[in-house]
Amino acid sequence: MIKYIALYRRPDEPEDFDAKYFDSHLPLIEKTPGLLRWEVAKVQRVFVHGFLGESEPYLVAEMYFQDEAALKTALQSPEWQVAGANLSEIGGLDLVAMFAAEVRS
Repeated sequence: MIKYIALYRRPDEPEDFDAKYFDSHLPLIEKTPGLLRWEVAKVQRVFVHGFLGESEPYLVAEMYFQDEAALKTALQSPEWQVAGANLSEIGGLDLVAMFAAEVRS
């Protein structure tokens, strides 16, 4: 299994960002082909300060796919492109670091 992780730093206007993220962006992400499940968590506390520089983490979004091939297909899909355009519109691309990680259990 592989997961795609988006780590967002705190926006200037958290309530406005949350409304746009949860009301418009996540419904688009849910349409991504091959997406098995997703989780979004708000960061409550940072235990190692300075690791992320001056950025304060705000949200962690994790999207799970069966394997790397499924993730690659998802990243090339029209649905993903629409979600990416939406993220740009709501200001999320200025706040996010994204990466993929292999899940081992």
